[in-house]
Amino acid sequence: MARAGFTAISSGKITFGKDGRWYCDGEAIPNAAICRLYSRTLIVEPDGRARLQLGEDRAEVHLEDTPWVVVGVDGDPRRGFTLTLNDDSQEPLDAASLRVGADNVLYCCVKRGPHEARFLRPAYYALMRFIETAPDGSFVLPLPGRTILLGTRR
Repeated sequence: MARAGFTAISSGKITFGKDGRWYCDGEAIPNAAICRLYSRTLIVEPDGRARLQLGEDRAEVHLEDTPWVVVGVDGDPRRGFTLTLNDDSQEPLDAASLRVGADNVLYCCVKRGPHEARFLRPAYYALMRFIETAPDGSFVLPLPGRTILLGTRR
């Protein structure tokens, strides 16, 4: 007798792409509700391995980059910034954790620090509105009482 419930996660190779999209066997999953469900049920082990766990069903997940992505940024330097992640969770930006990676991709720590999230383009541009160029050519995020260094101009 077949079990009731959601069993599709065991049907193929599941990947979370650096573009913030979910894939099964290399094809984008078009159903937004399934993608939200996957993002909300993603478990990342301390060794970096990721899996989906939906009740009794489990599936390994290949991460192309980070386990979550930043899809939105709200706020300003005076009030602080709130991030929206692809699992619809919101949390304050830990500005000290901002770093610029390869190809000028912006990252920060999320989920209380153990994981990084990659900024998708709209979120990146929302935060970049507040970035300034320092006299030495570096990029900084000025905040009340401190300045966060992001990188240098090339």
